[in-house]
Amino acid sequence: MSETKELNSIVKNYKKIGIVAAVVIAIVLIGTFVISSARKNASMASALEGVSTTATTASELRIAVINMDKIQLDSKALQDLRKQRASYEDKLKAKMEKEQKSLEKEKADIEKNQDVLSQEALQRRVVDYQRRVNGLQRDLNESAQAIDVSYQNALSTLQKKHLDPVIEGVIAKKKLSLVIDGRMARVGNTAADLDITNEVVDALNKKVSTIKMDKPKGF
Repeated sequence: MSETKELNSIVKNYKKIGIVAAVVIAIVLIGTFVISSARKNASMASALEGVSTTATTASELRIAVINMDKIQLDSKALQDLRKQRASYEDKLKAKMEKEQKSLEKEKADIEKNQDVLSQEALQRRVVDYQRRVNGLQRDLNESAQAIDVSYQNALSTLQKKHLDPVIEGVIAKKKLSLVIDGRMARVGNTAADLDITNEVVDALNKKVSTIKMDKPKGF
């Protein structure tokens, strides 16, 4: 109860100071560990000898959170990039379905003529059919990997050339000390102006609305 009052008091103090970006305060309750021997105490003290007592105080921090999942959903460039990937995947699916129908027809013809074909001729057709099946599977895997490589390369370019600079620009403009992944943070209702996701999305959409995927190998 006293800890809750203390936290509320700290939050009120932050508001009085006038910090623009709200601060996430994590209270860690440290239990008492019973150390059985003086030797262990000495070892721990020795290990901590190089740790200084200096640390950033809460009044100096300007913290924000950002939700990368929302950026992926709302970014125009990422939406366009996903459409390009889906287009290549649809082309691959259509190609594979066409090849599969041809193989099914070949299989049916082999089964129909197995009684009239010589053993040698039948074996040759079966071997050829299996070779085509294996080739189709190999082409499917290679093409799917090529699509993914092209997509990941475009994604990396978007992040390095556009998203990262936008986030850094927002950090600089707001003079933030720390930006936390919003997917991992738990934010209280009293924290105002903490989430910068929408501002990042708006700035990113102004900077870039499309990013070109290189044509995957085999297309």
